[in-house]
Amino acid sequence: MNTMLTTDKVHDEARQGEAFQPFANDPNQYKKHFYIESYGCAMNFADSEVVASILNGAGFGATRNLEEANLILLNTCSIREKAEQTVRKRLTEFRKIKERTPGMLIGMLGCMAERLKAQLLEQEKLVDLVVGPDAYRSLPALIEEAESGQKAVNVLLSRDETYGDIAPIRLDSNGISAFVSIMRGCNNMCSFCVVPFTRGRERSRDAHSIIQEVQALCDKGYKEVTLLGQNVDSYYWIDEQKDETVTFAALLEKVALISPDLRVRFSTSHPKDITDEVLFTMAKYENICKYIHLPVQSGSSRILQLMNRTYTREWYMAKVDRIRELLPDCGISSDIIAGFCTETEEDHQETLSIMQYSGYDMSYMFFYSERPGTLAARRYEDDIPEEVKKRRLQEIVDLQGELSRQSNLKDLGKTFKVLVEGNSRKSESDWMGRNSQNKVIVFPKKDLNEDLKGTYVMVKVTDCTKTTLRGEREL
Repeated sequence: MNTMLTTDKVHDEARQGEAFQPFANDPNQYKKHFYIESYGCAMNFADSEVVASILNGAGFGATRNLEEANLILLNTCSIREKAEQTVRKRLTEFRKIKERTPGMLIGMLGCMAERLKAQLLEQEKLVDLVVGPDAYRSLPALIEEAESGQKAVNVLLSRDETYGDIAPIRLDSNGISAFVSIMRGCNNMCSFCVVPFTRGRERSRDAHSIIQEVQALCDKGYKEVTLLGQNVDSYYWIDEQKDETVTFAALLEKVALISPDLRVRFSTSHPKDITDEVLFTMAKYENICKYIHLPVQSGSSRILQLMNRTYTREWYMAKVDRIRELLPDCGISSDIIAGFCTETEEDHQETLSIMQYSGYDMSYMFFYSERPGTLAARRYEDDIPEEVKKRRLQEIVDLQGELSRQSNLKDLGKTFKVLVEGNSRKSESDWMGRNSQNKVIVFPKKDLNEDLKGTYVMVKVTDCTKTTLRGEREL
């Protein structure tokens, strides 16, 4: 089990089962309705938007009411055991609804599909159909099969599926920010990770279709896109018509040029693949956000080798130095695992010291235990006692809290361009938005009737906590 002690908006919404908001399409025009929840990473949320488009084409409209759904879908995550436990609990709850709703189907999508298909279909009988990440086009046919009483399954992985020709139905109704998937799968065989086995090999999406999707979002008034991939920096696509090779840096520039008012973010970067070309492109365009999620996982070169991360402690620190050199105002966040196989106290201290060196603005922090099917599960003994893992994780969390506080204190007195996303979660008398560095900034409304949602405002930081900046709008 990898237990996460910090979360972002995506994970919060997933756990609360608030995977979608009202669609642009009128759900009342459909005779059948589907309900969908997404768990885990942003890629799963983007996949759910593709699924929504496919289901709309098959005559299904979305609903937020479980009781009126003909089809309930869970888009699942296998990265951490806790996510699997949550999904299993939800499936049990859905099964009770199904018992009093004739004809209702329950389906499992995503990364859990391959690993648990037999158990959930045959043994526990919690689902009627199971669909892997590369098989969403087959959903209409699988639904028909399940309606006939058959158990419907398609978990085949693909070497070329990118869903590049499918226009996603935007499940987040804020009309401001959107995810755009640019690639699928992963070729990095990190020993602790299940992604290469659940999402398949890496393949990049047609750059033209990406630009068309972003342009359409911009035309609809969206102000921010996040380019998604398991490892965006390894994006590589050949435009045979123009005899042009499109790297991630080139794609980033093409997206940035769509409109200077459209913010561009991306996630996630593997330290070994983020290049100077990407950093120079980020520096060149004001609308490319100055924020990089750069997972380190461990500060020990020995542990990094066991994790098959393909870099050393010193190499990672040099990459942080290069980012700071070319992008002095860049925010950096990370992923950190405590208690990997054979980790010593010295290894743990090296993780704490690389955190201090890097000065992360925030991190996603977990303690390790093996995931079935991974290289680590086959090669290494999970030999660190759980109480030691938890203690080390708490030390990591405590240090990150202090680093976040120090980072925010440095912003006092500075003025940032903030994209207003909506009301503050704590008070409707405050606005909430983010700056280029992905930091949340809260500031008071001048007038409760004003509407700044989706606009850019300049905000001077006057106060902070370790998680949030507070400020005053500059007119």
